[in-house]
Amino acid sequence: MADVNAVPIPGFDSFGLHADILRAIAEQGYTQPTPIQAQAIPVVLSGRDVMGAAQTGTGKTASFSLPIIQRLLPDANTSASPARHPVRALILTPTRELADQVADNVRLYAAHTALRNTVVFGGVDMNPQKDALRRGVEILIATPGRLLDHVEQKTVNLSQVKMLVLDEADRMLDMGFLPDLQRILNLLPKQRQTLLFSATFSNDIKRLASSYLANPVTIEVARRNATADTVEQVVYEVDEDDKRAAVVQILNERDLKQVIVFVNSKVGASRLARQLERDGIVTAAIHGDKSQNERMQALEAFKQGGIRALVATDVAARGLDISDLPGVINYDLPYNPEDYVHRIGRTGRAGASGEALSLCAPDERKQLVEIEKLIKRELKRGELVMERRSRSRDDRGDRYERSDRGERAERGERSDRGERHSRHDGLRAGRSGGSTPRRVRPEDEFFYKPYEPSPSAGESQRDHRTSIDAAAPTTFGAPSEKAPKRQVAALLAGFPRKAQDR
Repeated sequence: MADVNAVPIPGFDSFGLHADILRAIAEQGYTQPTPIQAQAIPVVLSGRDVMGAAQTGTGKTASFSLPIIQRLLPDANTSASPARHPVRALILTPTRELADQVADNVRLYAAHTALRNTVVFGGVDMNPQKDALRRGVEILIATPGRLLDHVEQKTVNLSQVKMLVLDEADRMLDMGFLPDLQRILNLLPKQRQTLLFSATFSNDIKRLASSYLANPVTIEVARRNATADTVEQVVYEVDEDDKRAAVVQILNERDLKQVIVFVNSKVGASRLARQLERDGIVTAAIHGDKSQNERMQALEAFKQGGIRALVATDVAARGLDISDLPGVINYDLPYNPEDYVHRIGRTGRAGASGEALSLCAPDERKQLVEIEKLIKRELKRGELVMERRSRSRDDRGDRYERSDRGERAERGERSDRGERHSRHDGLRAGRSGGSTPRRVRPEDEFFYKPYEPSPSAGESQRDHRTSIDAAAPTTFGAPSEKAPKRQVAALLAGFPRKAQDR
């Protein structure tokens, strides 16, 4: 593998890009390439394979999309025939959000060309994707699983792919996409250009590169697992129960207009979003249990400024490209220290400043040590004076929602018993103290009478009937021989009605 330590080029026009591409770049407000762009674009334009190590937010999407568009311009045409628009460049990403972000960038950079592009990912209806593929596209952005779905349904043909990009390959391996990647790579022509980008060069990444890349050029623009110098990193040591209040206090004290709040679980993301909403902060959550439409709507609202706090898990937030994000908050410290680097890479992108604020509970100190060991620096400790206030039921009961229902019930029972006990103690104190007059309960003489058994219902009714029969006259003066009726048990439905009773 060859190493490149090229000197950054002053402007995009020095790369020899077409005027239509330069026009699109200018419309996006970019004037100077980032270090990864300055090193990767010339190499990709030369046709060499690339193995690039770049953290999130360094501008690596443009480092491969711009030269891809440039190299495919000779094949661009305005023909309506799908046969004239085969898939020539394939870009694979690990998540739906990242695929959508890359597709947006490609669409903007190729806006003034005749090249067609589309994106396919899971969680949405396949029919619109099928229609776009049948019309023909030169650049296809996809997640591995959904691409294989289209391959099985024969709605995509990969036999003419000339360029392949594996974006965030380390995350694809972490998510278990290696078998899918191998299936896809075996469908592609052997003669192609392959570009692999990863945040780290793990042993698995090196094995993947040695299997599918041909003498790649290695480009590494920053020290591995390094964090951007433009990002202020602060950690606050707080109790687990105070974390939600700490997030609210940080947002208000630092006047952060928008943040991404990272949590370690999907359940935790939904719970925290509900809590912040109750605190008056416009919040949305994105995680794997959300539908694709819900996630896309939340992201769009966040980009438009309609949401202040976006609560996300690591996988859901992977590859998010949000410009000018003021900061991120690590509500939970990640179990994997490398995820800390990915998280704080959401802010301070492309040389901008940002804030990465972390909350560390006592049981998370081991994770903090691992993070500092990885980034080879000690994080600045911040002081957060928590405003002590009486906690409401919502404040107490949401830490572990499912298991705490029973605990809250027990606390409620104890509280009720305590209140009853307090009332009883108050009565006793009132009787013993001199200041409170003694309360005398009213007495009823009925309770002092001795117990006297009352006659049974059957006997009383027989006595009653006997008295009635004795008082009533008999026919022709003869004595009555009719015996009193015996009381018997009856079903709820009652006795059948007699004819004479009608």
